[in-house]
Amino acid sequence: MAFGFGVIGCGMIANFHAKAIADLDNGQLVACFDMFPASADKFAEANGCRAYHDLAEMLADPAVDVVTICTPSGAHMEPGVQAARAGKHVIVEKPLEITLQRCDNIIAACEEAGVTLATIFPSRFHRSSQLLKQAVEQGRFGKLTIGDSYVKWFRTQEYYDSGAWRGTWKLDGGGALMNQAIHSVDLLAWLMGPVDSISAHTSTLAHERIEVEDVAMATLQFANGALGVIEATTAAYPGYLKRIELHGSEGTAVMEEEDIVKWDFAHMRPEDEQLKEEMAGATSSGGGAADPAAIGHHGHTELFRDVLHAIETGGKPLVDGREGRRSVEIILAIYQAAELGARVQLPLASDPVLKAREAHQ
Repeated sequence: MAFGFGVIGCGMIANFHAKAIADLDNGQLVACFDMFPASADKFAEANGCRAYHDLAEMLADPAVDVVTICTPSGAHMEPGVQAARAGKHVIVEKPLEITLQRCDNIIAACEEAGVTLATIFPSRFHRSSQLLKQAVEQGRFGKLTIGDSYVKWFRTQEYYDSGAWRGTWKLDGGGALMNQAIHSVDLLAWLMGPVDSISAHTSTLAHERIEVEDVAMATLQFANGALGVIEATTAAYPGYLKRIELHGSEGTAVMEEEDIVKWDFAHMRPEDEQLKEEMAGATSSGGGAADPAAIGHHGHTELFRDVLHAIETGGKPLVDGREGRRSVEIILAIYQAAELGARVQLPLASDPVLKAREAHQ
């Protein structure tokens, strides 16, 4: 079966969706919509699809089977719910949404409509990430003791000034954590397991005219007893590859973007040396460390393939709505812990009341 894709929101990230869809054997980009008609027209001309100036009309098009949502983070829910009610499968750019309630509304709408929902976390589909997950599941680390995530990126002031929604609580939902480091937050929780409690500090140190943090540090205790650290910033010139570190009583693995730079286990296997050589040069781009456009689209392609397979087989995609919700919950808990100056327990009973957000609504 060939699936027709419609893109909602025709900004920068939509171009990566178009490239990823073009790589699919069983998918084709057939439609797009943007609240600014000129943006939709430009995107359609560049990608050979039909531009719609009314979302309801696009969602009524029988050629559209799947929609990908590329609107600002705090504007994912409305088109997501509308698409689900129109019977379309829904793929949402990270974060799924910026509050737990808005995440839950999308999840509920898709479940009620019987359509597939997925959240875009392409890093999970990198071979290096899959190898780390496999090593965890095989018990190669022994007792997991430490899990760390470091995203020390750089964004210019011009980046934040380039769009009125950037750096706002209402539409960005947060700063370095919610917009940039969320990929690594997702990976860390996927690899280490559920987070039990968090303490944190956040600050805005290097950028003007933004409401959200450009520096954040959190310490975590995982449900398995291991401890961890999340560091995130858009104020570390010139920007460095994101880094994930896993340590245990019998092993350590360190991943920088897609490169595995450490792979040391008490019980090494014959294939380990070859794996280390192969994965030492896997990163093919800057990973978005300094330029948000400097990312590859291959992770998106693999995620889209996974979603289409789930639709065809009636299964569940690797990163479904509930998986996408988890990283949002962790980040909101970090914001709450930083604001309260106290350790916050997970799972959160409800959306935290963030004074910083309320002050700008």
